[in-house]
Amino acid sequence: MRKALAVLLALLGLTALAQTQVRISGWGGTDIAIVNGLLKEVVQPKLDKEGIRVVYEPIEGDYTQWLFNALSAGTAPDLFYMDIFWSESLFATGKVEPLDRYFSKQEVGEFLPNLVQAFTYQGKLYGIPKDFNTLALQFNKDIFDEAGVKYPNQQDTWETFEAKLRQVQSKLKDVAGLCVVADFARFGAFAFATGWKPFDEKGHTVLDANFRRAFEWYTGLVRRGAARFAQDLGEGWTGGCFGGEKAATALEGAWIGGFLRDKAPNMRYGTTFLPLDPVTKRRGNFVFTVSWSMNAQSKNKEAAAKVLKALTSPEAQQWVLERGLAIPSRRALANNPYFQRPGKEPELNRVVFQGSTSQGGVNLVYPFKFRGFGGDWMRPINEALQAVLTGQKSVDQALRDAQAALDRLTGRR
Repeated sequence: MRKALAVLLALLGLTALAQTQVRISGWGGTDIAIVNGLLKEVVQPKLDKEGIRVVYEPIEGDYTQWLFNALSAGTAPDLFYMDIFWSESLFATGKVEPLDRYFSKQEVGEFLPNLVQAFTYQGKLYGIPKDFNTLALQFNKDIFDEAGVKYPNQQDTWETFEAKLRQVQSKLKDVAGLCVVADFARFGAFAFATGWKPFDEKGHTVLDANFRRAFEWYTGLVRRGAARFAQDLGEGWTGGCFGGEKAATALEGAWIGGFLRDKAPNMRYGTTFLPLDPVTKRRGNFVFTVSWSMNAQSKNKEAAAKVLKALTSPEAQQWVLERGLAIPSRRALANNPYFQRPGKEPELNRVVFQGSTSQGGVNLVYPFKFRGFGGDWMRPINEALQAVLTGQKSVDQALRDAQAALDRLTGRR
């Protein structure tokens, strides 16, 4: 009996030794419960038969700094989250493994093209998008009903949308139509709608007439009685104003769903697309996304690739979607029954998903990244928005100063 037990234990030990461990990391907070659930219910069962054990190491605190340091020190995990915002500065280091040899063109083609392009650098694919967000317009139905104003809809242009905001703000004195923020992460979508691009063919940024037209409209909303500056309402983002019923609308992604679930669970809100530029008749948008990427120094690249595929599989994305946690990055999930369910959150997620698509063959949806400049690129524009919204500078002066700063940054002059 002892001999049989010893043999069994030996076999179990060999099995354990035969397992390949793949370390993965992302940020902490609420993500920990999500990833643990995903691993337990979907990912690990698929990998057990492959002899692969996933070891999850969430990071609290400054994740970006930790990852850069870990990659430099040679202690980084095999797979890790990569935010599109700072991705190019990491791609340029050579510390991220190109994924082209692990994924066929057909496999890559199953993901939304905008997202794949967002993680493509100098012709190579460096990340598989795990999910994404775009901007949408949320509106409080009770506030619009009380003001007797029609709800915003997808036919609205900047002009008709603004007219609705002015009506709400004039009839309900204690409610702003919209609270605006001095942040390119919101304003930029309107600049894109004009056809303006962040970089020209030489890699320079030119704040041209199209940019100015969007800038004047956005910053003029407060002066024209359609919006209030978020800081004047004691808030730092449009979702905060909206959740506190200080504003009738918000410009946020699907992340606002969880916030409103906690902050204002009984709010009757709807979601529609961002308003159209009245000149181009198009709307712009951002893609905010995070990938799973691979450590170029990983000693388990083949196993890591299998884990990466399991983490971004249709089953994994369906699991995440049905819990209302994120928007899937696979094309095939566009017609998922979840999006057709009645209710404010499925509607919010559906509009956010559809916000990633181009219009009429013209792509005005850009990933939230600015080459290797990161936040340095946005700073002059954000400062210009702040200066005009607070009355410190005229539009002319603010844009001159911003252009000069961007010229120095991009080497235009």
